Amino acid sequence: MDAVFVSKLRTLLDALAEKMDVYVSTNVSKHTVFAKYDPKSSQTVEFNAVRACTPVKEFLFPLREVAATMQAQPQVSTLKPFAVVGLKDCDLRSIAILDKVFAEDDFKDSLYMARREKMFIISSDCTGPAESCFCSFFEGKGFAEKGFDLNISPIKGGFIVEIGSRKGREFIERNNGLFADVPAALLEEQDSNRASVQQKLEEQNAGFALSMPLPEVLEQEQDSKIFDEQAKDCIECQACTRVCPTCHCFYLYDGKQKDYFTKMKIWDSCMRFGYAMVAGGANPNKVLGERIKHRLMHKFVYFLERYGVNMCVGCGRCIDADAGGIDLRQLLKKLSEEAGRQKTERVK
Repeated sequence: MDAVFVSKLRTLLDALAEKMDVYVSTNVSKHTVFAKYDPKSSQTVEFNAVRACTPVKEFLFPLREVAATMQAQPQVSTLKPFAVVGLKDCDLRSIAILDKVFAEDDFKDSLYMARREKMFIISSDCTGPAESCFCSFFEGKGFAEKGFDLNISPIKGGFIVEIGSRKGREFIERNNGLFADVPAALLEEQDSNRASVQQKLEEQNAGFALSMPLPEVLEQEQDSKIFDEQAKDCIECQACTRVCPTCHCFYLYDGKQKDYFTKMKIWDSCMRFGYAMVAGGANPNKVLGERIKHRLMHKFVYFLERYGVNMCVGCGRCIDADAGGIDLRQLLKKLSEEAGRQKTERVK
């Protein structure tokens, strides 16, 4: 993979801002979120050590948008190109999962596709994983290997910028005067930094290791009382699905805008009581424990069966945001331990 060197991050951001809107990670009340970059301002631009608390899906799958109008199909072709800087490997894998849902051959979402095509992705290495990060559970890493246009790695004296796509290469070639070749010693430093972060990820999650493959655990534990026990801590805040970068459920409702009507699309949550309710009031997931089970089955069984990948990237946002203090790793481990005990008893 080709790479170049730049000493200051603003040099790269200013070049991007000449052609597109740029969103960078910004610290707000001890949390990292994305904010629009203004090259004319004196705002401090910091390298984010870990993924932002807000999911990247907000750029591609907005919380609320007009899906259709009475007059014509909503147009997003006038959307300006935009760059998101500081995405992590878990974010890129979440985009790949959303692509399977909204960019599937026979069911392409034109609104999603328009934003996806305009998006310029600049990922960056994790330098300090959060305690809730568990991407290593799902073959994730503290650095991206694919799915980006450019990737930034901080090293002494500057940044290594890797090229990951045709769009990325074209940008570097147009601005080649801003970059220099990367000395071999800096590439070795990059490898060392990445290995250190990966080791930390694996060490902090070693205690949550599962005794059986996750789909097998959930298939076996569908009647487990653990789901109802876990429901005692859940307050149905729905934060776990709102901040999840791969949850993509939505519902449609009618609205009125001045002299015409709209069909609005808004995020939904399988943790909501009325999520599965049908005409007549029947609700197959009326019990909270059933909704918790459904969420896990969707992420680790149903989605895997359809698309061949888990619908979880191990970013840990749900752990940080959950008002009930639920740690998904602990829940999965409890289910795994119970499944392991039952398997042992059957063998005896």
